[in-house]
This record gives sequence, C-alpha cells and structure tokens, in this order.
Amino acid sequence: MPHTEPRSPRPTSPTSGRPDRLSVAPEALFVYGSLQFPEVLFALIDRVPDHEPAAAEGWRVATLPGRVYPGLVPGDTTAQGYLLTGLTSDEWRVLDAFEDPVYELVRVDLGDGRHGWTYACNDGADVGPDDWSADDFEAQHLPAYVERCAAWRRRYETSEQVS
Repeated sequence: MPHTEPRSPRPTSPTSGRPDRLSVAPEALFVYGSLQFPEVLFALIDRVPDHEPAAAEGWRVATLPGRVYPGLVPGDTTAQGYLLTGLTSDEWRVLDAFEDPVYELVRVDLGDGRHGWTYACNDGADVGPDDWSADDFEAQHLPAYVERCAAWRRRYETSEQVS
C-alpha cells in the first residue's frame, strides 16, 4: 500500500558529506542500496552492524545516471532494505562523509511501524526512470565498488589525521 501520510519532515542540516553534519547520531539507518552489502559496510567501518530486513512504503529505489549505486525517491512502490542499528557516532560520521552530496538525511517510516533515517535523493538529483537492481549490482559491480570504498576510507582516514 503506498504511503498516504505526510512524509517525515525534511532535515535542516547541510548537504551530506560535510564535516560535523551530525550533532547526535540517529538511532537507526535504513539502507537500500550499496550499504546493504556486508562487504561494503566492512570496507567502510570494519564491521557489519546489527541489521534486519525492513521496507519503506511510498519510496522507490531508483537508478542514478552515471552511478552504480541508487537513490531513494518518493514513489508508488515499497523500497526493500535493512535497518542498521547500533552504529556508533564515529561510524555515522564515516558513513555521512562517504555519502554523495546528491543525498540528504531524512527520517522514513517503515512498513512495520518502526522508523529510521536514510540517505534519500535531494530535490536536485538526476534520477533515472528505472528501478535499481541489487542483484545486478552484486553481479556486475560489487567487487570493484568494495575496492573503491576501501580506497575512499584510506583517503578519509588520512585527511582526518591531518585535520
């Protein structure tokens, strides 16, 4: 059933990826794209947090032209993913810095009555007409993407030591 209630309020924080965006770590993160793969999480934060299947009604996991990872946009479908819990403040900072500026952190209501925060596309995002496929991503892009994540993390840790 599509989401009929007003969506959770939009955040007033700056664009994702900027330092100090998170003053307090949110309680749970709904992941629907590359972050649902344990290999990606491990490359970024050295562990796979507690997670369980979750769904966000009234949202669509869409392709983003020129990118192998998706974006979450309002839609008439249900976005499938996982709810990650138990992330530390440091892990939230790493994930927030990792996320593309095309995203903003928003609160979403989940189909089972819970809620979580997620990185959804901002209003200016270039979104494709097709739904993103986790199976296609895994088959065609996952190993190279994990390597990109590991390289990004090394650069991030180096820059954090310099700061």
